[in-house]
Amino acid sequence: MARPRVERHPYGPRRSQHGVLGMPAGRGPHPVAVVIHGGFWRSTYGRGLMDGLAADLAARGWAAWNLEYRRVGPLAGGGWPATFADVAAGIDALAGLASSAPLDLGRVVTVGHSAGGHLALWAAARPGLPDGAPGARPAVAVTGAVSLAGVCDLAAAARDGVGGSAVARLMGGGPERVPERYALASPAERLPLGVPQVMVHGDDDRLVPVEQSRRYAAAARAAGDRCELVELPGVEHFALIDPRSEAWGAAAARLP
Repeated sequence: MARPRVERHPYGPRRSQHGVLGMPAGRGPHPVAVVIHGGFWRSTYGRGLMDGLAADLAARGWAAWNLEYRRVGPLAGGGWPATFADVAAGIDALAGLASSAPLDLGRVVTVGHSAGGHLALWAAARPGLPDGAPGARPAVAVTGAVSLAGVCDLAAAARDGVGGSAVARLMGGGPERVPERYALASPAERLPLGVPQVMVHGDDDRLVPVEQSRRYAAAARAAGDRCELVELPGVEHFALIDPRSEAWGAAAARLP
């Protein structure tokens, strides 16, 4: 597989406020896949987790915008609302990048894994956020979202201990303490999103239970969204970000 042309671009002054744009061959304009890594929103993990997927997407003809953002941890500066503001700003930065790169901003799909799956769905929900909320009034609209073993329902994940205390640390408290934040930040609370969604999840996932995607997909369809659930038997959490795996192939074939 030929290596895509890649360039690092900041979208803010902080070290984590940047993305790496991988461009496919050809003149374009190219559809854009915003790639969002997981790691339970912790600063221990970074966008390098998604380098393989970003390269594979570029080989498939997508401009892959591998996004970094402020996460939770000592001196990392993330959590509510900074993590959400960063993801929103990183996606909106595509409007500026399109002035010098052949990007098709009429087709912008978010692709996120685990905690990144949460952020991918949340980014698609931005047009419905009230004024003043982090991420409201997007400059670049997301036209579809792919969640790879995503944390789709923050309140349920907090109650079930998904990622230990990761959700509460992201949000600055549990759903009983700061319910207004969960109402703005959890994709399950923002339905309908109004764009196609694809939920890909292995039934052998020991980190994010497949019930997260099952319940979300059912709720999204009930709310009127087009939402496909792809449940993969015997597949664990990290197989979905191995670009050589059948699990990732199943997801890539369904990009909306």
